[in-house]
Amino acid sequence: MSKETPVLVAKKRDKLGTRYSRRLRAAGQLPANLYGHGSMPVPISLDEHATLYALKNGAHVLALKFEDGATDTVLVKDLQFGYLGDNVIHMDLACVNLDEVVTVKVHLSFVGQPEAAKKPGAIVTHDMPEIEVSCKVRDIPEEIKIDLSAMQGEILSVSQLRLPAGVTAASDANAAVIRVQFMKDEAEGEAAAPAAAAAPEVTTAKKEEGGAAKK
Repeated sequence: MSKETPVLVAKKRDKLGTRYSRRLRAAGQLPANLYGHGSMPVPISLDEHATLYALKNGAHVLALKFEDGATDTVLVKDLQFGYLGDNVIHMDLACVNLDEVVTVKVHLSFVGQPEAAKKPGAIVTHDMPEIEVSCKVRDIPEEIKIDLSAMQGEILSVSQLRLPAGVTAASDANAAVIRVQFMKDEAEGEAAAPAAAAAPEVTTAKKEEGGAAKK
């Protein structure tokens, strides 16, 4: 992790249910469940603004500080969004230690332009905006930067990505991350179709002219 782990104040919840969760969110709190190693989940709430700020900045690991002074290092396991899909309304967290190996999804940040994309009719398609990786908790990157100017050919696969030290890809090695496609052949095919359709009309016209001459 390139930045310091965000520290969030956590409060244990003694009430559950949709109505109570709505009240928490209205008061600026975000409901969450904290999972331990083999223990029952603990309902908690976090400051919504501070939590969303950490998530938007790519944080996968959080440090929780409880009112009784206890602390926990946790991994963001799951986010639940509202019906519009644009706001986090609940999250699941799992207790971890910094040397534990975990599998998480990390956002890919692309810079530069593929050499193949400079050709006429080229379109760059982002098939995989994020990648699943395995690494120690302490080594989870906030994002992985990919320099497309070093891309060879028209497809960049998972196996060709240069990942940070200690980080290995868990996604399919042959899956395409970036591909360069060309519209030239399709455009030529569309241009040829009208010409082919016009041929029967010319042939018919010649037959009709020939028939008139015989008469």
